[in-house]
Amino acid sequence: MTEPDAVSLDPASMRKQYRAEGLAEADLAASPVQQFARWFQQAATEGQLFEPNAMIVSTADAEGRPTSRTVLLKQFDERGFVFYTNYDSRKARDLAENPHVSLLFPWHPVARQVIVTGVARRTGREETAAYFRSRPHGSQLGAWASAQSSVVAGRAALDASYAELAARYPEGEQVPVPPHWGGFRVAPRAMEFWQGRENRLHDRLRYVAEADGGWRVERLSP
Repeated sequence: MTEPDAVSLDPASMRKQYRAEGLAEADLAASPVQQFARWFQQAATEGQLFEPNAMIVSTADAEGRPTSRTVLLKQFDERGFVFYTNYDSRKARDLAENPHVSLLFPWHPVARQVIVTGVARRTGREETAAYFRSRPHGSQLGAWASAQSSVVAGRAALDASYAELAARYPEGEQVPVPPHWGGFRVAPRAMEFWQGRENRLHDRLRYVAEADGGWRVERLSP
């Protein structure tokens, strides 16, 4: 028997009309990272997004089997986009086999998306340690307590691991940086800026890296 609520929630009938104003080539910044900084600030201040730094990280293993997950962006500059993870996790294992990665920032409330494609490389240990020290004490312990992406017996086992670490390293005591934990920096090779428009005629402008270090801009059909 079909639930009444399930009948009323028809994905095919869910539609929103996007904004009239768009994104023109003349409006773009000189580099994609500068353009990202502009949109990121707008998403964080004007868009009132819950976590504007949340991004969908898509990786594939050596055989091309993809997986995606939401990760928080922690730094960006002209060198690339940085996130942190357990180096034994599924995403890190994928990147060890295949460093090509896609980052998607889904800023739905402002009808915008940014898609970054590039190559991921591990950050240096000094950079990783500096960020680790800035994390809340509980998050530092969590990096040790969780063998990310591995099968765990149950929630109780995870909580017990955390409790043991909390007793070993109470608040105020320095937690060592886990050797299996650190950052990845994604150096962009292309970045697409998507602006929702009326009648599904969206603006899609993509920066593509050139051999001389510059960028060319392409307009894609929506």
